Amino acid sequence: MRTFIKSWIPQCLWTLKSPSRTFHGNSRLFTSQILSYYESINQGKKELPEYFNFANDVLDEWARLEKDGRKPANPAFWWVNDEGEEVKWSFEELGSLSRKAANVLSEACGLQRGDRVVAVLPRVPEWWLLNVACMRAGFVFFPGTPQLTAKDISYRLQASKAKCIITDDTLAPAVESVLPGSQFLKSKLIVGQGSRDGWLNFKELLAYWMNLTPSDIMWNTSDTGWAKSAYGSVFGPWICGSCVFVHNMPVFKPEVTAETLSRYPITTFCTAPTAFRMLVQHDVSSYKFTSLKRCLTGGEGLNPEVFAKWKIQTGLDIREGYGQSETVAICANLEGMKIKPGSLGKAVPPYDVQIVDDQGAVVPAGQEGTIAVRVQPTRPFCLFSEYLDNPEKTAATVCGDFYLTGDRGTMDEEGYIWFVGRGDDIINSAGYRIGPFEVESALIEHPAVAEAAVVSSPDPVRGEVVKAFIVLAPAFVSHDPEKLTLELQQHVKKVTAPYKYPRKVEFVQDLPKTVSGKIQRKVLKNKEWAKVSGKE
Repeated sequence: MRTFIKSWIPQCLWTLKSPSRTFHGNSRLFTSQILSYYESINQGKKELPEYFNFANDVLDEWARLEKDGRKPANPAFWWVNDEGEEVKWSFEELGSLSRKAANVLSEACGLQRGDRVVAVLPRVPEWWLLNVACMRAGFVFFPGTPQLTAKDISYRLQASKAKCIITDDTLAPAVESVLPGSQFLKSKLIVGQGSRDGWLNFKELLAYWMNLTPSDIMWNTSDTGWAKSAYGSVFGPWICGSCVFVHNMPVFKPEVTAETLSRYPITTFCTAPTAFRMLVQHDVSSYKFTSLKRCLTGGEGLNPEVFAKWKIQTGLDIREGYGQSETVAICANLEGMKIKPGSLGKAVPPYDVQIVDDQGAVVPAGQEGTIAVRVQPTRPFCLFSEYLDNPEKTAATVCGDFYLTGDRGTMDEEGYIWFVGRGDDIINSAGYRIGPFEVESALIEHPAVAEAAVVSSPDPVRGEVVKAFIVLAPAFVSHDPEKLTLELQQHVKKVTAPYKYPRKVEFVQDLPKTVSGKIQRKVLKNKEWAKVSGKE
């Protein structure tokens, strides 16, 4: 075992810094060049290169030749089984997948260059993929036969000081039986369809929400002022080498959107639930979305009937995700997962998402609580660091071991998260998060307004709209209410962002308040929702 470690560490720790060689020409010439180069090293005519990485210097070179048409059409990898299933990867696909796998090991498993990985797997495609991923990222790969016993596995974990073990459903129980004596092990990765408590699932981690490739064309309709435009229109697609598609459409129009999806080879479409509602109301059955493969949504709840209508009209599923500006996506319906319409999906790496009570304790499955992200003992690297110049607000987001999103939800027995509602008074209208205070402040600037309270009101298209309850100044009580409503709406559009204006206005004699004089928005909101739903 020690000999094995010593012989493999130098190979696996070759870095990804600038390669020392550049080989050119067609596939036959490349083969001749590389064989000649290493023969010269063997004969002592050349020194061993300072930097070398098999994945980068050999496999990626074949991918470049393949892309340029200078390599025969044979795949890099071809796997079959007795059930007739096949897996074929080109060198380019092997490169893309191995980079994703390397990200899984580094981000979800927390590995760093030089860390050791024990892989006990049968002849499945993931063995080759993870092997290349370890070479690419500088992790030491320790393969083991599936015939290993628990005692064998324990010895390898101890001798190698491995921080990660990768296996399948069959051997996972054997691994768990020796965990008490495996003090170096930090993460466990399972390959296959099944899920297991305490284990990360490799397939789910590899199939991220957008699941983009360099051949994809991504259209994300999010406005440029929102965080979703950053991770859905900049970082996400360009990390994957995908094309970012943009349609300069100032106002969402379902007919224009449907025509665009028909006209251009868009493969991945991400838009707000309100947009999907408008699209199914428009009925897109007559359109042909020949290139579209993935439909994503987030920012507000999407009703199950919209999922069903979209599926009927297009034949495609909608995969919902959930996150905040502070977090990016923390849960989603990943590709390959069973979709539960109306669910936000499961936690995505590197996040551990739980439902907690007011003391920060995890609640049982099915019980409502606050959607929260674990930040202890390790804070996820992609979680925001702080609210600028506001340490009090930053500190208030943490309770026990968790960052609190402020949103309410439940988690079922399978780990799917279900959104219940916001824990504050933020209004979510067509994906726009609107603070009541901003609208109230704008209204108060108008001479007709003595007092104002703003809450959400249910809407069949936007989910929610802004409603303002207004106490008029005495001089304006006799004014025409319809004309005054329009005047106030236009005023708010000028004072603040136009989308924040109250689409509904009700003039009242007074507003409900606490003893200390604070307006009770919750009372107004509950009454409004009960009235609109007919439950008052």
